[in-house]
Amino acid sequence: MRARDIMSSPVHTVEPTTAVEAAAELMGKYAVTALPVVDDKGHLLGMVSESDLLWHHVASDPTAHMRRYPDLDPADRPSVVSEVMSPYVVKTYPGADVAEVTESMLDHDVRSVPVLDDGVLVGIISRRDILRVMVRSDEVLTREVQHRLDEYAGDSPRWTATVEEGVARIAGTFSDDNEQAIVAILARTVPGVGGIDLESGPEATKRK
Repeated sequence: MRARDIMSSPVHTVEPTTAVEAAAELMGKYAVTALPVVDDKGHLLGMVSESDLLWHHVASDPTAHMRRYPDLDPADRPSVVSEVMSPYVVKTYPGADVAEVTESMLDHDVRSVPVLDDGVLVGIISRRDILRVMVRSDEVLTREVQHRLDEYAGDSPRWTATVEEGVARIAGTFSDDNEQAIVAILARTVPGVGGIDLESGPEATKRK
């Protein structure tokens, strides 16, 4: 399963000049924990998270803002996103394996990862997106895989799908290797499917 299969798109974003209060309001409105910061061409500049905003507004040490922003008057606080965002972003691309994305999120302790295509923001993946896919039952996955295969086959269904522990086993006949590849791709695009077994006659071709 790839990042493009589970990412959310379009993405709620902010600009560097967006007020921090507006960013916080946007997070609350759409129930997200972080927002990508982009320029006017959609290029990613950074990320601003709930923790960035909370640290800024509710610091446990009243002098913390003086250490982080030593050049500012103690009475001043940063007012725009560019002053609180993180420019060092963990990111991924549409074709990345979801398992790798998950590992990267855990390694860097981030809750969401922007998805870039040629440097342009095209989606975002949150921990919630990954969990939603993980908890889908085999029965639900079986129905979705079967539906896609039947749509492709048209009036004469040729394959039977069964999903067990996230692995889709597809039995039937294939006209050639190209058709096998197409069926495997169709099944793999179902969010939650982690592996494919293609069975034709007595032998099975296993694809992951």
